[in-house]
Formats: sequence, structure tokens, C-alpha cells
Amino acid sequence: MTPQPPPTGAALPAPGEAPDRPAGRRDRGAVMIEFAGMFPLILLMMAVIWQCILIGYTFSLAGNAADQGARAAAAARGDPQGACHAAATRHLPPAWQADVSCPLRGPVRTAEVALRVPVLFPGALNLPFTVRGTAGAAEEG
Repeated sequence: MTPQPPPTGAALPAPGEAPDRPAGRRDRGAVMIEFAGMFPLILLMMAVIWQCILIGYTFSLAGNAADQGARAAAAARGDPQGACHAAATRHLPPAWQADVSCPLRGPVRTAEVALRVPVLFPGALNLPFTVRGTAGAAEEG
């Protein structure tokens, strides 16, 4: 005797489910438990992504500050170091503390800016490495 196929339209239980329970109550609360388990991982991933954004922003700030400082020092009359430092730090947010140096290398005035990368929130803790930006501009005059 061959097995008979189930009647058309009859709902079969999914593999691994008990056939005697009502259809709507099998996974009650499962989504909440899964979300509660995943929530710390979601927060961790958001923190990692935010930290990557801060690292990239610090690179952008260092490069721009070096460029501004080099151009100001190359065009300065009298005190190129002061002009370089003022121009390099003018557009930096207050939480980013910069170390600026503007040596003259041949006919090129270079600006070197070192910024510490903040941990999650600017102004609190810093990562143990420094982002450096370097730019140069030809001396004028």
C-alpha cells in the first residue's frame, strides 16, 4: 500500500514543531528575546562605526590644518611660525589639541600638524596614536 498525500489545503507543521500546538503561539516572545540578545552587539557595532568616523575626521582635520598653516606661513611677513600656528588651529574644533611646527625646507615652507584621536567623544580620552598631517607651500617673495 502506498502512502496517501495529505489533503489539499491542510497545513502541515514545520519540521521540528509540535503538531498539537495552535499555529499562532509557537514563537511567542522569540523576537523580543532575540532583540535583547542582539542589542548589545548592535550598540557595540555602532560604537565601532562611530570611532571609525572620528578617526577619518581627525585625518581630514590634520590635513586641512597643515594645508592652511603652510599657506599662511609661506605668505607671512615677519613671523611665519606664529602665522602658521594661528592658521593651522583657526578651524580646529576645541577638543582637538594640535601640535604644530612649520620648518623651512629649502624654498618650501612645510607645516606639520599632529592630532590625537579621541575615543568616542571629543574632549574625553584619546587613542594611543597620533594622526599627522603634512603640507608644503613655496616661500613667497
